[in-house]
Amino acid sequence: MTDIRNIVVLTGAGVSAESGIDTFRDAGGLWEQHRVEDVATPEAFERDPELVLRFYDMRREAIQQKHPNAAHEALARLDREWEGGLMIVTQNVDDLHERAGARRVVHMHGTHLNAWCTACDVRSPWTGTLIERPACPDCGERSLRPDVVWFGEMPYRMDEIFAALREADLFVSIGTSGAVYPAAGFVRNANDLGVRTLELNLEPSQGSAWFDESRHGPATQVVPPWVDEILAA
Repeated sequence: MTDIRNIVVLTGAGVSAESGIDTFRDAGGLWEQHRVEDVATPEAFERDPELVLRFYDMRREAIQQKHPNAAHEALARLDREWEGGLMIVTQNVDDLHERAGARRVVHMHGTHLNAWCTACDVRSPWTGTLIERPACPDCGERSLRPDVVWFGEMPYRMDEIFAALREADLFVSIGTSGAVYPAAGFVRNANDLGVRTLELNLEPSQGSAWFDESRHGPATQVVPPWVDEILAA
């Protein structure tokens, strides 16, 4: 793997699951006992803003009590020590990559620890609640919402992500189901570009067949050895 210079890593819920953060859906199609349609769409926020804000307030509080695990730590080490290009694209809306020390991180689905003002379009760091409809720190309007990408909304920084894929020598997908687009399509984009692809996942994802290689197991067990391997090459 000495010919690898630029790496794009995609991380999903499986990376944070071992830190105690629930994966997006359980077998019943629920998200922490709520239907996704009731808490993760613009229509849900318009229909019942208090339910949505309360739901995200609880999640925002909960993630601040969690801690990075060995997979986050390994990717942070890769970020520190890899001298080539690196983009860690995460579907996760927690900040565990950053708390582990990673800096080259793109949150394509936003982050719990920001609030977005729909009046002035400013995003502000936010660790408290939104249920009381606090004023925007920038414009003073009471128009804050969670800065997360809901179903039906466009993920963030897609142009940057596709640009990084075009320059990549290796695409690695870690802890993702392969079910949520557009991220689930990145492996096909990489294949079309002739980029080497690797899946690190608890079990085969819906897109496993598209990868050149797959390694299966908990993220804390498969990510650190891969990072050791790539840094030793």
